[in-house]
Amino acid sequence: MNVLNGTSFGRLEGAVKAAELRQGVISDNIANVDTPNFKRSEVLFEELLSQEMGGQGGLQGKRTNERHIPIGRSGGVVPTAQVQTDNLSQMNNNENNVDIDREMSLLAKNQLSYNFYIQQISHDVKMMRTAIEGR
Repeated sequence: MNVLNGTSFGRLEGAVKAAELRQGVISDNIANVDTPNFKRSEVLFEELLSQEMGGQGGLQGKRTNERHIPIGRSGGVVPTAQVQTDNLSQMNNNENNVDIDREMSLLAKNQLSYNFYIQQISHDVKMMRTAIEGR
């Protein structure tokens, strides 16, 4: 039984990696707020994960053997985070599209998400340790 290699732990691990990547991308956006012709970027992970899991209420079958025909999406694959650049919008006359207030709020939101993911991983590991040690 691979609990730490399971799907839910893999999703948490992917979310932590996406939050780390998002931190760097938002920091890059903030650092280039006054750079002419700079286009902001953002990290897509939650949307990709939702699509991979089949969205809301999708029919999904459980495969107990690799020879079974899959029904719906597998839900076991954790997508990798993707960086997407916004080339369409423009905030300033110098064609820069970074809004410092929005970026700062996204930075705070990302920090809260990261802290939540780390706390959840810590809780899961603590519960497994409790189960193993029998305390």
